[in-house]
Amino acid sequence: MDRRPPTFDELKTMIGQELGVSGWTVVDQSRIDQFADCTGDRQWLHTDPERARRESPLRVTIAHGYLTLSIIGALCHDLGAIPENTQAAFNYGLDEVRFLAPVRVGSRVRLRATLLSMEDKAPGQYLMKFLNTIDIEGEETPALTAETLVMFYERRRKPRRRPSS
Repeated sequence: MDRRPPTFDELKTMIGQELGVSGWTVVDQSRIDQFADCTGDRQWLHTDPERARRESPLRVTIAHGYLTLSIIGALCHDLGAIPENTQAAFNYGLDEVRFLAPVRVGSRVRLRATLLSMEDKAPGQYLMKFLNTIDIEGEETPALTAETLVMFYERRRKPRRRPSS
């Protein structure tokens, strides 16, 4: 992304606006298998291409829904919406997630993010809600929509020390 990330003050004026669209990323079998290894979810629809070819109505393996959900964080970095001067950001929760279409192995996906709200929680601490949509290249229906809550902490500027006399 070539543009400068927004400041926290700029984000306060952007509620209801799309913050950007990430680049495309491939969901290949290796990524699906690694996710299965991490989570223990080795259901054949995800991990057995031969069986999927024979028995699945899609004839290919598909990404886990939670794999698709989990890449929102990385794709958010790609679209350049992390506020300037962020010290830390923590997942706070999800308000609504809908898995709308399967992500077939080898598909490319990207993220669209819209800022829904921004609440001051304490000085330099903001709770933001985003509407995230994961698009699948060449498909009309997105893979998922998810309202995510993220707690952001703004890096504090240290007061200048006066030289001792």
